[in-house]
Amino acid sequence: SGQKVCYGDFKRSCYKLAYFQDLSRRVGFQEARQACEIDGGALLSLESEAEQQLIENMLQNLTKSGSGISDGDFWIGLWRSDDGLATSSTCPDLYQWADGSISPFRNWYTDEPSCGSEACVVMYHQPTANPGLGGPYLYQWNDDRCNMKH
Repeated sequence: SGQKVCYGDFKRSCYKLAYFQDLSRRVGFQEARQACEIDGGALLSLESEAEQQLIENMLQNLTKSGSGISDGDFWIGLWRSDDGLATSSTCPDLYQWADGSISPFRNWYTDEPSCGSEACVVMYHQPTANPGLGGPYLYQWNDDRCNMKH
């Protein structure tokens, strides 16, 4: 289940946010990717600052809806293949969008991506966390292990 919101003025006509307070219902990157494909869509490719802002507004509206939303990052469609050749200097350039789009737009949190075994990307949504060096953990991107449950 999720909240489906449609807009007529963006490249994609509809977005679906799926948020589960029940931790047992959260899924890894590949499971999230498959769930989107089953619904006829794809994990989100963010192609501009305007689209990033739209998604932030949608998440804020979801939070205000009184659903009791709490900390829980959201998978987006950015990932890198684990080819073992990534160095800290080349790693950021290896990330690609799962739907094949070629947008260079990125919204990394400070000191991200950290690379290593973290190859899939989430949009931070941790409203109760104390801010870090890059500020609140809200809406910036972080690479995470693909088997983490979000």
